[in-house]
Amino acid sequence: MTKLDRRGLLKGGAAVAGLSLAAPYLGRAAAAQGTGTVNIFAWAGYLNDDILGAFREATGITPNYTPYGTNDELLNQLRANNGGGFDLIWPTVDRVPNYVEYDLIQPIDEAKIEVAQVLPSAWENSTNLGAVVDGKRYQVPTDWGTEAVAFDKDQMPLEYGTASYGDIWGPDAAGLATVRAHSALVGLGLWLEAEGKLPRPLLDAFKSPEAQVEIFDVILAEAIARKGNIIQFWNNENEAQGAFRVNGAAIGQTWDSTAATLAREGLPIGFIAPKEGALAWMEGLSIPKGAANLDNAYAFINWFLTPEAGAMYTNATSINSTAVGSADLLSDEAKAFFAAAYPGDALEKLWWWPIQESWYITKRNEYQDRFLSA
Repeated sequence: MTKLDRRGLLKGGAAVAGLSLAAPYLGRAAAAQGTGTVNIFAWAGYLNDDILGAFREATGITPNYTPYGTNDELLNQLRANNGGGFDLIWPTVDRVPNYVEYDLIQPIDEAKIEVAQVLPSAWENSTNLGAVVDGKRYQVPTDWGTEAVAFDKDQMPLEYGTASYGDIWGPDAAGLATVRAHSALVGLGLWLEAEGKLPRPLLDAFKSPEAQVEIFDVILAEAIARKGNIIQFWNNENEAQGAFRVNGAAIGQTWDSTAATLAREGLPIGFIAPKEGALAWMEGLSIPKGAANLDNAYAFINWFLTPEAGAMYTNATSINSTAVGSADLLSDEAKAFFAAAYPGDALEKLWWWPIQESWYITKRNEYQDRFLSA
């Protein structure tokens, strides 16, 4: 798996010359005052009023933001619209090939992108993670984060080095855990792999249907046997937060943004990379083939990759921006959350989601449904 971590990202960005944080650099497309609108279909919670207002003020373009909760929701909506209805979408990079397969997005015109604003390692590594298909780029990397272990510091305190996906499935978590079914099977698989209980490496499941069945049959059996640990399944951010906020969860496999939001509310929720490696993902902006406001779509991409916009986004979500210079502008709260989540060698152990081909998704959903209905 391609190595990519925040230290590598920041190191790659340090070599970019001429960056001035005193005067915001908006890029060619964003600096000129534009007109009209840009219709953005993005993850729920990603774009707040401050971010949308700052873009409007910087460019003169009115952003229209429609939220969604899952990758599958995004893909299904775009398929129903035949690639129309929106100017920008925000898929995870490992799913980009699915959109290309269904002819839903268009290649990125790299001449219209301020590539120097993107951390070089993010731009380069996104090539191998799914952003480039058949030699054409279909996504500009904008952010990355992880799915790891959220925990109640009072009820189930965890420490880096011993914290494990296995803590979610052990006896101490009976009736206290929350997970997303399909990704929980992968987290459980990483624990089983570390325990020597898988018939072959977990990554093989992404390489062929035969390997996927062989591996996931073992994972599913273990998950069903331990299903009593699950107090609530989640599918989106609101459900994951609700599991801890109102439904009694004390541990779970969640996104970083879930734990960060709960912590900001004053709940005793921590977030830690397990010893098997946090599930890492990269996301970015892609342009649907039916985009009606193409110039404004590129204007938003370039504006979002300014240091100021990147820092505003990370401070609001605790998801890491790929904008050069944004890390220097983060709030103390955002820096502290990152340091607590990824201490020691955690960044070196990130487990990056491989490209998820359509055949994998189809079978993955079958295993998910079998787990949920068991």
